[in-house]
Amino acid sequence: MTDQNNLTRREFLAASAAGILALSRDAWKTAWPAESGSQLLYVGTYTVGTPSAGVYIVRMDTRSGQLRQIGTVDVGPNPSYLAIHPKGRVLYAVNEVEKFNGAPGGGVSSFSIANETGALTHRNSQSSGGAGPCYMSLDHSGRLVLVADYDAGSVAVLPVRSDGSLAQATEVIHHTGSGPVADRQAAAHAHCILADPLNRFALAADLGADRVFVYRLDVGKKSLTRVNGGEAVMRPGSGPRHIVFHPALPLVYVANELASTVSTLRFDPVRGRLTLIDNHSTLPAGWKGKNDTADIHISRSGRTVYVSNRGHNSIAVFSVAKSTGALALEEVVSTEGDTPRNFSLDPTERWLLAANQVSNSIVVFSRDEKTGRLTPTRQRIAIPSPVCVRFRNL
Repeated sequence: MTDQNNLTRREFLAASAAGILALSRDAWKTAWPAESGSQLLYVGTYTVGTPSAGVYIVRMDTRSGQLRQIGTVDVGPNPSYLAIHPKGRVLYAVNEVEKFNGAPGGGVSSFSIANETGALTHRNSQSSGGAGPCYMSLDHSGRLVLVADYDAGSVAVLPVRSDGSLAQATEVIHHTGSGPVADRQAAAHAHCILADPLNRFALAADLGADRVFVYRLDVGKKSLTRVNGGEAVMRPGSGPRHIVFHPALPLVYVANELASTVSTLRFDPVRGRLTLIDNHSTLPAGWKGKNDTADIHISRSGRTVYVSNRGHNSIAVFSVAKSTGALALEEVVSTEGDTPRNFSLDPTERWLLAANQVSNSIVVFSRDEKTGRLTPTRQRIAIPSPVCVRFRNL
């Protein structure tokens, strides 16, 4: 994680705890009809120290790439990361704070999504199990929400009820470890947790510990069990942040925030063991300056990996060898904005949307489906402090 604009992280979270934006309990009932040739997307933001209203709802014309804001909803303080249930009917938002609803730790809130319109209605909220939740995902069955609490250095499991609302955490596991970057790695900082394609394991990237931990995932018992010796030990000072699985090969790609690299890991889906293979810079040769990588995604075909750079303010585009999964840097494209904390491929994969946090913009790039290369368009939209983009295909 990086500090918010002119606030230190501690000041930022303290302000959140003070209730600068309290959680709205009112149902959000405004509706917008679906449109042919369009996609609905939700944008998570930071609200403290910004003019953001919460989660922004945007419609994208998939023929032109044009974006149009159609609404906002107050979902509580700092809805910095979003996830949508596999069935598309519930949206989950973390509340990245130190205290939530008067209790220590951050929050996770659930919202039903109206089937035809995409409108949101608050269902319930639960503690995330630790301070500063910055990432969450659902297991492939849609029965568990997995949360990474950055400040607490912990991961948590929250069961999903039949109506999509959340039960209290059944598991909270605290990581241990540190790294050589004193101001960022004095302690563990869980930054990502994601179920493997077979839904047998969950991998958790920890920026502070320089590890990608492996847990056995038991959906029935709603539990995580660490696989001892299964974790990947990254290069000291790497700061692993986000991960993606290759869709066909037993490989995992890791965006390393502090080293500005992407790592390739081999994953044993039977034993749950990771092995580091190699590392590649996400920056063009010869470039010097402060940079932190952030988000990472892979195309459905597995032929292209994308990683965002904050500082260089760009998307690194890697081709992926078909048989081996080896990466090769093909191009580094400016995001035409400052601090691309998050980005997303739309469901058609014709477009890539970069969320530039500091310059308050989401910028659209067209994508070549064969080569994966990106081309700037004139399409963009102004949104305060955008930090997460999630599509829902109506």
